[in-house]
Amino acid sequence: MKFAVDGRPVEVDPRPGQCLRTLLREQGTLAVKKGCDTGDCGACSVQLDGMTVHSCLIPAHRAADRSITTAAGLGTADDPHPVQRRFVEHAAFQCGFCTAGMVVTAAGLEDGAAAHRADPATPSCPSAGAAPLDPTSDAAAGCGRSSAELAELMKGNLCRCTGYRVIADALTGTATEVDQLPPPTTARHDGGAVVEGRAGSGVGAPAGPRIVRGAESFTFDIRPGDATGAADRPTDNGPKDGQYTTEQNLPGASEVSPPTAPLHIAVLPSPHAHARILAIDTAAAEALPGVHAVLTYADAPDVPFSTARHELRADDPDDTYVLDRTVRFVGQRVAAVVAESHAAARAGCRALRVEYEVLPAVFDPVAALAPEAPKLHAEKPDSARIAAAERNVVAEVHGEVGDVAAGLAAAAKVVRGVWHSPRGQHVHLETHGGIGWLDADGRLVIRCSTQVPFLVRDELCQVFGLRRDRVRVFATRVGGGFGAKQEMLAEDLIALAVLRTGRPVQYEFTRAEEFTAATSRHPMRVAVTAGADVNGVLTALTVEVLADAGAYGNHSVGVMFHGVGESVGVYRCANKRVDAQAVYTNNIPSGAFRGYGLGQVIFGIESALDDLARELHIDPFEFRRRNVVVPGDEFVGAEVDETDLTFGSYGLDQCIDLAERALLRGNGVEPPSEEWRVGTGMAVAMIATIPPRGHHANATATLLPDGRYEIRVGTAEFGNGTTTVHAQLAATALETDTAAIVIRQSDTDLVGHDTGAFGSTGIVVAGKATYAAALELRRLLLARAAKLAGLPEHDCVLTVGGVRCGDEVFGAVELLADGELTAHGEHAGTPRSVSFNVHAFRVAVQPDTGTVRILQSVQAADAGTVLNPVQCRGQVEGGVAQAIGTALYEDMRSELGVVTTQSLRHYHIPQFADVPSTEVYFADTADEFGPLGAKSMSESPYNPVAPALANAIRDAVGVRPDRLPMTADRVWRAMQEGDRR
Repeated sequence: MKFAVDGRPVEVDPRPGQCLRTLLREQGTLAVKKGCDTGDCGACSVQLDGMTVHSCLIPAHRAADRSITTAAGLGTADDPHPVQRRFVEHAAFQCGFCTAGMVVTAAGLEDGAAAHRADPATPSCPSAGAAPLDPTSDAAAGCGRSSAELAELMKGNLCRCTGYRVIADALTGTATEVDQLPPPTTARHDGGAVVEGRAGSGVGAPAGPRIVRGAESFTFDIRPGDATGAADRPTDNGPKDGQYTTEQNLPGASEVSPPTAPLHIAVLPSPHAHARILAIDTAAAEALPGVHAVLTYADAPDVPFSTARHELRADDPDDTYVLDRTVRFVGQRVAAVVAESHAAARAGCRALRVEYEVLPAVFDPVAALAPEAPKLHAEKPDSARIAAAERNVVAEVHGEVGDVAAGLAAAAKVVRGVWHSPRGQHVHLETHGGIGWLDADGRLVIRCSTQVPFLVRDELCQVFGLRRDRVRVFATRVGGGFGAKQEMLAEDLIALAVLRTGRPVQYEFTRAEEFTAATSRHPMRVAVTAGADVNGVLTALTVEVLADAGAYGNHSVGVMFHGVGESVGVYRCANKRVDAQAVYTNNIPSGAFRGYGLGQVIFGIESALDDLARELHIDPFEFRRRNVVVPGDEFVGAEVDETDLTFGSYGLDQCIDLAERALLRGNGVEPPSEEWRVGTGMAVAMIATIPPRGHHANATATLLPDGRYEIRVGTAEFGNGTTTVHAQLAATALETDTAAIVIRQSDTDLVGHDTGAFGSTGIVVAGKATYAAALELRRLLLARAAKLAGLPEHDCVLTVGGVRCGDEVFGAVELLADGELTAHGEHAGTPRSVSFNVHAFRVAVQPDTGTVRILQSVQAADAGTVLNPVQCRGQVEGGVAQAIGTALYEDMRSELGVVTTQSLRHYHIPQFADVPSTEVYFADTADEFGPLGAKSMSESPYNPVAPALANAIRDAVGVRPDRLPMTADRVWRAMQEGDRR
């Protein structure tokens, strides 16, 4: 069959039933991504004879004699398509996995509009450098399309990271008004003005030009026949348009792709929620053509571990095996087949014959606590670190400070309620997985989609009995994470397969497996009792939490403790009690999710306090002012916090004021008609800037022979923007611009250690290590130049071209004549500060349907020094969008342990039309502990959104929502029940 791809002739015969997406990738067309394979996400979008299609839905044979255009064919590095250029200019991506497909769809709309425009006077989207269209004009909405039309036309392309505002800006060629953002606190180390390209400026991501063309390498982007990794190295890696570079392949260890084509893994999932495997007959599977190995519990190490990854592995329970003889949830691995193709591996799974002894199962955490409930891990020893396996309790905390009973008795008003948060999926568009092989020295190498390469390496060594120097783990760009990739869900099975076969092996989750075999957000039941005196001062606060851990404990200990930490600690109250348990059930395992337990508990606490303020007839903003902690207060939860957590800065008061003023000012958006009921609501959140119990990062800074500076750091880039900020920090310390900075990252061969990119630590830990290394290199450079010049160091200054001492400028050649110049930096993640977020909504509710429409969305954030205002605003907007999904739409359903929500069309993450533009305001603070005064700001924007929205709905309709998501049917039903009462 003959066809053309991006102008290149292709001749190949597709397999029977093959879709166009897989055919294109097999031919090396890597701009086409796999996000769902069900036509729901748009990551695989291409133009087929000029018409945009989802290539995963198109039979490959339909491409015969036709022309296919991908993001790679829309433009070149030097001459990108106008849409591609605008996506870069507007920073219209974060992880970038969806971007190539998004660009293809947008380019199709724009090119089609240009070709079929009936009125020649109708303006097109402005090209780069041209004056933008008036944002109030009809033409600005999709270059001649209305906003509603644009949302309809883009609904087939999903983005989990951005919140869509920047994508809309790129599509229209206009910039959303950002005058509401105050200038960030100066980020210059010497107190001077912000310099473009350094800390404090809105530098774009280094990978931007590659991302918009689909040329940036993600985990599975390996061209056929590539044995050296050359295909993974950007072909336009030099600085362009002031951009700095990322080069992930380390000289001398440049192998970033397997030496030969990998085998493929398919997994046989358990059909039972709880069963013991009596026998597995592998003979028929092993006899199939193309099958290289069948792996069962008999082939796996008898070493328990946790899929959760933390600096201290003892923080998580050792209750999991690579392959277990007992299965505890529907979808758990029973066996794995390793074969020449994924189809052959799946055929091998179908040929397996398994005999089970079905065991009793429990699906409700309340029932799991009953004495008669089946015990899921009763056989585990004390060394597994399970709080009470005989009661199905993974972890628990019980504590009281003061006298709660007395506090409630003294209260003028007391409110009580129970709030429920459901299971939720992360929906990072790049699914879990990786590729493993043995390098030329026989080392195990794993290239995987992970937030924690060093911790994955260490646990693989633990499970397989390997030395650290015999394992290398690295990540290319990661297509989203949101906590899900702080787990080891694929790498252990890949390692087992590689060590068993000696061949490269690939394992890539399907989208359905993300729902049925990966971890999810913890479902929680949160009961809150709160009392206050007549002046609105809290006299008592109690919180009871029951979290569904699922079949395995992984992150449940940390999520439970964190969930009842800052959510309770943000309030000053003499009498507090916390009772929390995380409980095993035969549901799919719960894990780390953005907010790490705070979102669920804050939903309950902020809803209860809103009701309490209403009972006392006190404005909710004022009620918070009277009760939130201020510098000098202790952080108190189940007990008084005596750790290293402290106030490195404080901006909560500013955030409350900023959000309140924005609501009072309004935005001119009115409800569709007078029958809609309008209400406002707000909520606050506090979060530690760094996880407790250790978070470490090493970094190095080196002067290169060409005069650029190389930064090596272990943190992965998955849309969190740390690569950009690390370059800005280094450029600031070295008095240069980011075009002179080369970033090498997320590889265990690069630096000594990095705990990982979770808990929003990419800036405040790894960034601080990077800045320290760059400052030390600055010192070395000045010292060497002063020696060469025979002058004191204070007479030498760094310049873009080197070091100037008097009238002489010493460049890299002179400075390196006496040997290499490399400096080291590190940070241990202590002491820790706190960040704050306040969210406020104005909503309208349609009483006949329960439909909720957001009229105004505001978030005020205390991020300390804002090192990159464009990226920081994007993190806030993305967190808000994800939280709106949790609050209004997303519900992962199951029946007797069987997840029934297994595709994106049945799991409603926010689309283009679902997310309002959020006004973002930053408090004017500078933190004592963060690099140049910065704080973390990736997780925290998510946390106050759901309760703020619930409080606005309560204000509009007079009935308290107590269960997420607050879908239209639930809101309508609550209104009907409220009317009957």
